Amino acid sequence: MADISIRQVYKSYGRTEVVHGVDLDIHDGEFLVILGPSGCGKSTLLRMIAGLEAISAGDILIAAKRVNDLEPRQRGCAMVFQNYALYPHMSVAENIGYALKVAGIAKAERLRRIATVAATVGLGDFLDRLPAHLSGGQRQRVAMARAMIREPQVFLFDEPLSNLDAQLRVQMRIEIRRLHRRLATTSVFVTHDQIEAMTLADRLVVMNGGTIEQVGTPSEVYHRPASRFVGSFIGSPAMNFLAATIARPGIATIRAGHAIAFAETDFTAPPGTQVEIGIRPEDLIVTSPGTPDAIEMQVEFQEELGAGRLVHGRFAEQDFIVQLPAGHKPVASLSLFVLAPAQAVHVFDAQTGRSCRAAACSTGPA
Repeated sequence: MADISIRQVYKSYGRTEVVHGVDLDIHDGEFLVILGPSGCGKSTLLRMIAGLEAISAGDILIAAKRVNDLEPRQRGCAMVFQNYALYPHMSVAENIGYALKVAGIAKAERLRRIATVAATVGLGDFLDRLPAHLSGGQRQRVAMARAMIREPQVFLFDEPLSNLDAQLRVQMRIEIRRLHRRLATTSVFVTHDQIEAMTLADRLVVMNGGTIEQVGTPSEVYHRPASRFVGSFIGSPAMNFLAATIARPGIATIRAGHAIAFAETDFTAPPGTQVEIGIRPEDLIVTSPGTPDAIEMQVEFQEELGAGRLVHGRFAEQDFIVQLPAGHKPVASLSLFVLAPAQAVHVFDAQTGRSCRAAACSTGPA
């Protein structure tokens, strides 16, 4: 078993606190992705699990064993770095098998295990090459093979695909997911790329400012964001936000006096509550002028994506984006009328930023 338990973990550099009391349970065999913007503390948290950063306060347990004071090599973790960290003067085989050589494993056994792991990641024909003669994707496979050969309890990935081009990133995501399914080893993957996070994760942790905003499956985090930050960070293009006031249960009024309906059973906010209404561009439905409750958006410009079209503009003095499906004709007028289905509308407390589904909203004057 390789469960990981993180209990009230803090990290400070001098007087600057960068991780603020994180609590997190990672299940045995799970592929967990930690997602967040640069500087949110995600890589620091990963390095504390690995033992590369000291914990300022709190506890980390791996397989029910407290590891705060253990050296990295004693924790049963193997880490794959963003910059590969390969020895340039060693061949692929020597890089993969270096940890076994240091551990005193006999040469014959070492070569057998190198060949097995290299075949698993598709490097069987490259064992004699130096890293300089490999592509970026091949170097990343070497780094993964080097981690695999140690047969760790836990794989730790620190933005390993950041240096690859777009096509290679897609290919490596698929290979990492296949590898995890084959090995079923507990894996923690850090990234700032939401596509990587959504496609790789069994569960997703969204961090912001050294704290955890939300933990859930990719679908849960996308469809039921716990905060305005999560709603804005997950999804491309980003969620639209409109400042509003709750008029009555299930109805919010924006500054222009337009009424927006939301699912009353999903969100609870008393009348007078200052909120932000969130609507994803892909959830808006194009309709005709005069349709009741239609939003009239002033069109500024359009982006052709091939698989769809983005219409950028303004509504209620705020930026607004509508995503049109593939095959939809360009908008020829200066206005676009759309409907926001009530079940697709999110409601966030304007003061706390938390979802009115996740917690009680604060109230204020109308």
